[in-house]
Amino acid sequence: MLSLSQKLSQQQKLSPQQIQYQKLLQLNTMALEQRIKTELELNPILEEVMDEEMEITIDSEEKDKNDETSEVDEDYENNSDEEFELEDFMNDNEFEGDRSNRSKDDEIYQPLAPAKESISEHLQEQLRMISLDANMLMLGEEIIGNLDADGYLKTSLPEILKELEMFEHVSIEPEVAEALLKRIQTFDPVGIASRNLQECLLVQLRNSSHDPYYSYLAEEMLEKHFRDFTQRRFDSIKQKMNLTDEGLKATIDLIQSLNPKPGEGNIESVEMNQITPDFIIEKVEDDFIITLNDRSVPSVTLSKTYLEMIDSNKRTKKTSERDKNTYKFLREKFESAKWFIACIQQRRETLMKIMQAIVEKQYEFFDKGPKFLRPMIYKDIADEISMDISTISRVVNGKYVQNPMGIHELKYFFSEGLSTDSGEEISNKHIKERLKEIILSEDKNFPYSDDKLAEMLNDEGIHIARRTVAKYREQLRLPIARLRREL
Repeated sequence: MLSLSQKLSQQQKLSPQQIQYQKLLQLNTMALEQRIKTELELNPILEEVMDEEMEITIDSEEKDKNDETSEVDEDYENNSDEEFELEDFMNDNEFEGDRSNRSKDDEIYQPLAPAKESISEHLQEQLRMISLDANMLMLGEEIIGNLDADGYLKTSLPEILKELEMFEHVSIEPEVAEALLKRIQTFDPVGIASRNLQECLLVQLRNSSHDPYYSYLAEEMLEKHFRDFTQRRFDSIKQKMNLTDEGLKATIDLIQSLNPKPGEGNIESVEMNQITPDFIIEKVEDDFIITLNDRSVPSVTLSKTYLEMIDSNKRTKKTSERDKNTYKFLREKFESAKWFIACIQQRRETLMKIMQAIVEKQYEFFDKGPKFLRPMIYKDIADEISMDISTISRVVNGKYVQNPMGIHELKYFFSEGLSTDSGEEISNKHIKERLKEIILSEDKNFPYSDDKLAEMLNDEGIHIARRTVAKYREQLRLPIARLRREL
């Protein structure tokens, strides 16, 4: 049986402008630069400002005036005679309010890093210096192209040969390929293109000029007792190899002097790990000055040429369908450009507001160091500046600040806290720093167990369980006590 009913409900919907603002808010400086360049290509009403000195703030009265004079009726499609005043936008002086997003004080010298040769290019150059036919050169390039970030061969040699045969119709004998691989492993840096840590260390030993006696012992240790070595079972190794304490220590020291990661974490590009901070904080006397690091971001404004076209179309009686479509297109692009500029400015103000609140909350950290980091969650900042938690999350995620204590991701400043005997709340990052200090200062012959570490922290008034100590230790990438033991 059919029935009719009425239901009253509230729904929250975001306007296209709000969605655009939220998307811009979560972009870091480099992503924003690309986003603005894309918008410049898509919207002819926007143009890049080449002037080097821009004001970072907009007088509120001028901004309101610009907003009033640039207001466009939402139903312009059905009304060709509505009022549409562009005089304020036609005045060059009025453009200053809508220019984004420069600071006249933002004269921070940032020299470009000199061009460097990546390890991949370095290996390719060495490969071409040896006499190889076309097929072997192709194999060598495939080997170099299949190295991971640490310099290890991430694809097996048989798989590489199979792909060459399948896609390039090149057939190479496994023994010949193995010989080329071993040749590449002797390139600079020695040990590159190894298949595992054991092979990497052995290659370096066999191609070095260390003491022959200890090199022999180290090679034997890596070949016959590698598992004991990685598990730091030194007493077992000493007994099996019949070594003195002095001989064992000298052999271990030799192996530990080798490079376990010949790729040095950067095979693809020397610029991969470079971070561009979104904020720069400098201390001037007792105050911290915050600068939004957006000097590389294009500054945009409304194109005077296209504004004149819109004004001309408005004053001309539009009789043809083409004239109406042109006018409609230009007004749509004008609205889009106006909102885009407003969103950029609003993004800048929001970022500065949130960063200022973080600095005020974490003043002691910026002034004295990581030990003084206070517990803080997104809600603390949201309540402080009357913003939604989701806004704080968008700003914090993926953005970095350069400050007197180094470069930190904004998420670093947010952490849960634990209570001490005195009732004081301390950040879990402070606990990690203290845990790291204890481990680094321990006697390496008798490293502390997780139980002992928990006991020591509890003695300092920090109530923490052994499992929490283990979790923090793992997050700090510090091994268990047995693996921290040294001779």
